[in-house]
Amino acid sequence: MKCFWLAIAFAVPLLLLSQDPAQLEQESLQRALGEAGNSPVDFMRAIERHLKSFPNSARRAELERALVKTAMDLNDDRRIIQFGESVLRRDPDNLQVLERVATALLHNGDKASAERALVHATHDAQVIQRMYKDDKFLPGSGREAARRKDDYDRARARGRLLEARAQGLLGYTEEAVRTAEASYASYPNVEAAREAARWLAAEGKNREAIQYLAYAFTIAGFKSTDPDVAGDREKMAELYRKQTGSEAGLGDLVLKAYDNTSNLFGARRAQLRELDPNSQVKDPLRFTLSAPDGGNLQLSSLLGKVVVLDFWATWCGPCRQQHPLYEEVKARFKDSPDLVFLAIDTDEDHSLVKPFLDEQKWSQKVYFEDGLASLLQVSSIPTTIVFGKKGEVVSRMPGFLPERFVDMLAERIDEALGKPAPLPKVKGATAQ
Repeated sequence: MKCFWLAIAFAVPLLLLSQDPAQLEQESLQRALGEAGNSPVDFMRAIERHLKSFPNSARRAELERALVKTAMDLNDDRRIIQFGESVLRRDPDNLQVLERVATALLHNGDKASAERALVHATHDAQVIQRMYKDDKFLPGSGREAARRKDDYDRARARGRLLEARAQGLLGYTEEAVRTAEASYASYPNVEAAREAARWLAAEGKNREAIQYLAYAFTIAGFKSTDPDVAGDREKMAELYRKQTGSEAGLGDLVLKAYDNTSNLFGARRAQLRELDPNSQVKDPLRFTLSAPDGGNLQLSSLLGKVVVLDFWATWCGPCRQQHPLYEEVKARFKDSPDLVFLAIDTDEDHSLVKPFLDEQKWSQKVYFEDGLASLLQVSSIPTTIVFGKKGEVVSRMPGFLPERFVDMLAERIDEALGKPAPLPKVKGATAQ
């Protein structure tokens, strides 16, 4: 009997060794994930245990990325740092991970963490500069260029803010002030203003610190949900009293800061409007739409008319089926001077449109949506939207019924034009 159990004891390891290691790992991982259920915390613990059991796992990179993502969702600084730095060794230009790892390290507050955070934050700034400056394939103006400019300025400001915080924690307060001021100049924001004030105060430059706190206070005032605005006011008053002996004149300083920040935001809006005339426009009838031939249409010029917008795309099969039906509707209203039909293309790649129009022999004037589809929440195409004479949406028709489309759209146009609806026909009635 003893020999039997000895044989079993030797046979089990040999059996395990004969199995495919990848299959063993896969089975172990499936068990671990099954035990974790839907709990993100248990998921992270299960993956950590799995990686300890299989330190040379071929899936380590994939699993560590999953760990970092979950840790970021849960704001778990310890795991963000531990697995984030491992991910960065393989993918050093990962902006999202760079920013979150630097932020988590700065939360520690110690010098060693600040030194590591500064390395990551500096690299973050370099990657942002390279990514947004080196790409040549996007147009120099338009909605995408404006969005890209705004994204670049925001990202650059965030990167410099992290650099400033790390520099300050390391005792490089002069550099921290310069970097925080550069963050504020890149994109005026509350956090950069507070950071500049923090290190200016540390250097004993209370007057300058007060000015930045005033900027933070006024910008936060634009965002009424900011919970720290009262703290900005208290700190500003404290430094002002220390500087002048009272709060006399503080209100004038705040008003001046308000004017300054208002002018900064106004200048920024004007800069974005140069790239995209529709930037921050909330009224659809104030949009400017560009055309494949280079022309523009200001929708405000159509106020007083009923406007029918046909949202379509070159890849949309139903849009092609709907096109001749639109032509039938147009024919019905050919003698209506206060009615305009606009074909609004939603293709991301504008270069596809003109060849498509030539191939299909579509003769109507076409305009790009230039952000209008998003504003009007057009989630599917084809979609038809009818504006009344005062610029209000009077009808929305997502999709279309081929056998009913012409009559349905004609009825809605008649309503928008103010024409009386036709009397229903009564069976058996005779004309008088």
